[in-house]
Amino acid sequence: MEHNNIIEDTAQLVASEFELAPFSEPEMTEEALLQALSNCIADMIQYRLEYLLSLMYRLDIDERKVSLALSPMAEEPANIGLARLVIERQKQRAFTKKHYRPGKIADEDWEF
Repeated sequence: MEHNNIIEDTAQLVASEFELAPFSEPEMTEEALLQALSNCIADMIQYRLEYLLSLMYRLDIDERKVSLALSPMAEEPANIGLARLVIERQKQRAFTKKHYRPGKIADEDWEF
């Protein structure tokens, strides 16, 4: 159950970052997310590569991994490789948000 929540949270992060319509599947799967994102990234590679690369930087995706995914020697098409990198990074963010939320700080805890 928790895995599905992470995937659903990841899908929401991906949708907002890539300006996709919110995903409406009752139970989002990682495969469905990969398909939708890889289609979006394929379009961006063709028409908005500079923007895509800046988005990868902003999402804090390792530059070496991006270069490998874009390499002609990559094991899979660039759009799929980049989509996998984005999903993995967003899953990390979703997990961190869910498990490391700061507690509320009471006014008396602040010292001046």
